[in-house]
Amino acid sequence: MARDTILFDINETVLDLAPLRPKFERALGDATVASTWFAMLLHASTVCALTGMKTGFAELAGLTLDRLASLHGRTLLSEDRGDILGSFASLAPHDDVRPALEGLRDHGYRTVAFSNSSLDLVTKQISNSGLGANFELVLSVEETGSFKPDARVYEFAAARLDRPIGDLRLIAAHDWDTHGALSAGMQAAYLDRTGAPYNPLYRRPEISAATMVNLADRIIAADAASI
Repeated sequence: MARDTILFDINETVLDLAPLRPKFERALGDATVASTWFAMLLHASTVCALTGMKTGFAELAGLTLDRLASLHGRTLLSEDRGDILGSFASLAPHDDVRPALEGLRDHGYRTVAFSNSSLDLVTKQISNSGLGANFELVLSVEETGSFKPDARVYEFAAARLDRPIGDLRLIAAHDWDTHGALSAGMQAAYLDRTGAPYNPLYRRPEISAATMVNLADRIIAADAASI
């Protein structure tokens, strides 16, 4: 099988961010701003990637949280700040993740965790979520000095895995991430967790589904048909 290695985005795609909502309710008085914070964080990381600004995802996460609190006229207590940022290491996986990973590995696929988070954080996330046995390797963009969707990040993954970039496939629940992978020459599959419209300006993967299990099944079927 040529395309036997699948990279998985971690935050939101594999791990469920819902437990952050009550923490934001307590800290900022509004649970819904958890999604706003994560969107601001992704925006900031993209700006840093485009402008060559070197920083870590954890630093960006903290600075973005402080900015969000300021925008809401709040002063974030240090314990609430630490609770929100610290909880990232102990997020649970979505219910459909483990069976999808097991199904892919049963069909001979290599499964690789691939995150904008630091290597230390994503390693803790995979371990604490109980998915350690389901991933062959954990990769972080950290050593590239950039973030997804910078093409260099996807190229770094291909080099680290010693595979042609076109033989790799990324699974992500973010259209900007699948677009980035496709633009860099990688294959991709889109996990539509929210039902939000896919940006029509972005390159769209041929394979998409609303659950990880269905997405895995479609990948297996598509690759079998291409042999």
